[in-house]
Amino acid sequence: MARSETESERLKRIAILNARLPRTRAIAQGVLRDPKGRVLLCELSYKREWDLPGGVVDPGESPATCVEREIFEELGLSVTVGRLLAVNWLPPWRGWDDALLYLFDLGVHHAGELDPALYLRREIAGAHWRSIADAAAHVAPYTARMLEVAADAEHPLYLENSEPGRTR
Repeated sequence: MARSETESERLKRIAILNARLPRTRAIAQGVLRDPKGRVLLCELSYKREWDLPGGVVDPGESPATCVEREIFEELGLSVTVGRLLAVNWLPPWRGWDDALLYLFDLGVHHAGELDPALYLRREIAGAHWRSIADAAAHVAPYTARMLEVAADAEHPLYLENSEPGRTR
């Protein structure tokens, strides 16, 4: 008869697995639109490409909570996460390991709701409303592709490197 493990043994086993199993980063971003249908892009102080609002999910934090928190901290804007637009697996890029990016619909907001005085300046140099077509000139290629495929999706998509993923 098999002996059940003690709580101490169970925690040791989990610690070993946590140390050895892959750890994929989680990123949460949102598509925030203005009444003209343009999307909000953040001009970041620490990299050349602009990006969608959001950020890296903290340990123990849900992606939906993350995107709401990040947008409040960085832009001073309170948003409520809407429906999930896509989950996008991103391969290693520019020294970063792979990641899962959760893209949420954040609804429509008016440009006047953004106050540059509230921006977290160590991260946000500016915020700009751009059409999805114009976004490609400012964002990383994977972000441009993801916006083209997922921003108006009728149901959540699974993407790999911003391309439709496997269907079988």
